[in-house]
Amino acid sequence: MTTKEAKKRIEKLKKVINHHRYLYHVLDRQEISEAALDSLKKELFDLEQRFPEFITSDSPTQRIGGKPLEKFEKIRHPQAMFSFNDAFSEDDMKDWLERISKLLTVEEKSEIDFFCELKIDGLAIELIYGQGIFKTGSTRGDGIIGEDVTQNLKTIEAIPLKLETPSRLVVRGEAFIPKKEFEKINQEQVKKRLALYANPRNVAAGSIRQLDPKVTASRRLDSFAYDLTTDLGQKTHQEKHQILKALGFKTNPYNKYCKNLKEVFEFHKVSQKLREKLSYEIDGIVVIINSNKIFEKLGVVGKTPRGAIAYKFPLKQATTIIKDIIIQVGRTGALTPVAILKPAKVGGVTISRATLHNEEEIKRIGVKIGDTVIVGRAGDVIPDIVKVLPGLRTGKEKVFRMPKKCPSCLAKLSKPEGEVVWRCQNPKCSAQLREYFRHFISKGAFDISGLGPKIVDRMIDERLISDPADLFALEKGDLLPLERFAEKSVKNLIEAIQSRKKIQLSKFIYALGIRNVGEETSRDLADNFGSLEKLKKANLGELQKVMNIGPVVAKNIHNWFSQKKNLEFLEKLKKTGVEIIEEKKVRHQPLKGRTFVLTGVLETMTREEAKEKIRFLGGEISESVSKRTDFVVAGKEPGLKKLSKAKELSIRIIKEKEFLNLLK
Repeated sequence: MTTKEAKKRIEKLKKVINHHRYLYHVLDRQEISEAALDSLKKELFDLEQRFPEFITSDSPTQRIGGKPLEKFEKIRHPQAMFSFNDAFSEDDMKDWLERISKLLTVEEKSEIDFFCELKIDGLAIELIYGQGIFKTGSTRGDGIIGEDVTQNLKTIEAIPLKLETPSRLVVRGEAFIPKKEFEKINQEQVKKRLALYANPRNVAAGSIRQLDPKVTASRRLDSFAYDLTTDLGQKTHQEKHQILKALGFKTNPYNKYCKNLKEVFEFHKVSQKLREKLSYEIDGIVVIINSNKIFEKLGVVGKTPRGAIAYKFPLKQATTIIKDIIIQVGRTGALTPVAILKPAKVGGVTISRATLHNEEEIKRIGVKIGDTVIVGRAGDVIPDIVKVLPGLRTGKEKVFRMPKKCPSCLAKLSKPEGEVVWRCQNPKCSAQLREYFRHFISKGAFDISGLGPKIVDRMIDERLISDPADLFALEKGDLLPLERFAEKSVKNLIEAIQSRKKIQLSKFIYALGIRNVGEETSRDLADNFGSLEKLKKANLGELQKVMNIGPVVAKNIHNWFSQKKNLEFLEKLKKTGVEIIEEKKVRHQPLKGRTFVLTGVLETMTREEAKEKIRFLGGEISESVSKRTDFVVAGKEPGLKKLSKAKELSIRIIKEKEFLNLLK
């Protein structure tokens, strides 16, 4: 065979194989047997081995290949990936609609309709295509930054490697493992005498994050596409699904348009009945405002869009016995009673613990040690005691009483007036210290990989560290004498710790573990004050001016920065070389009062970076062109609809070069 003939044959084989892949994995149809398809794949593989110059990234043979990765690289999403708030009842859904309706005009309220999707119990992913070729795939991560898992996503046959479109596309979807594959994997675990996997979602997430793509391929994952963030003229969420399907993506055939909440409730009931018959796990439905225009207007709160909500199924429940009730001490000294249960399987997950929240909750439900209870998972996630069954009592049950002293350090407990939580007031409590360390190194804070809870506990026990600042002063010689600490692992751990000395202000604030200050509040504080020094000096009035910060949270923040030991801790961190990257605000805001619309692909920065720069200089961002728009920034492959609207309204359209000059 000549080179020319080989090239022609390879292209034809790729086309035919992709056609049958689409039939089998997307449309659930077959025109030829699996054996025949395997034969075609084998021929293609052999030809590519003889003529390697014709191997391309979109070839079916490239779904599995390459050496295992050493680690996953980080990847920034072009637009933030959000999660949804939950609803569990029709009343919750009505409240949601009432809340968002207050933000709309009378005309917009009358236009509200919905698109409903089955909520797949899997892992959210983002796929980016350039010139029709699958370029990168990533996990959601923290919504802004995910992990590059392109090679692993290529192993999923439902994800096309090539599209018949030259456009740059950003597609989002869900990767999941079918029930049968999950059962097979657990059967293998039994044969190997290993622990069973708890649920399909964990297996899907673990499979996507395998460093070796061959392991991912062996799990036979599947995928549905559910969102298109690229502007192809779609006006509704329903149209996004139609476009995705037309492009060759696998979309869920059960997803449904609903004109009102009554139809949403009916779809929810039908989905519950359908649940057991499906080949994959679902835990509810996602309800989305169908109009893209209204959805964008509703905006985002924290990490959740107002225009969509996860309408979860009711608790899956089972009965079990409370063997004991223990106390856990949190990083802020809060004592939480936890029920130790006779293991029970609920919704495919074995539950052996459930939170009892606080003393008042124990009294409310009347629970005793030894009781038979109904246990469930709120939204299929959090183990919860639903109800006590007193009719099954034997007389041997014991009343639980909260301890008078901290179970960890034996310090006296206190419960401030108006609160329901007992707290340990000892700042040197070892349980609090361990929980604080875990918080300090967690993903939303310093994010030190390889430094797990057991290693931290060992360091504390060996008195190598007394507070998190000591981590940054550790040297190899401190750890090498410890049993099971090999030289290479110690070297990697020290390097991982040292690599995290530079940290953004918002993450640093969160790492401090100030009571009631979560990730969103930390970002608000960083945006408002711009530096740690300004935050330290802020009075109660200044703190309460920050959005979503009330008197209680303001007092907690002020008190934290007023304590001498905390200020000494900050100084100690500084001496170890920890450097805070301050999120500065400029006084001079040349773009103040100007509204920008971005369309197309920018070469020098991502769209999200461009938005950050505009906001930094005082400008505003809009997703749609209107009379309020001052500039439309047109990158490569801009949306024709936006350009047309801009010309119609005589709005200035600028190219990237001119936009960069504006930023200067």
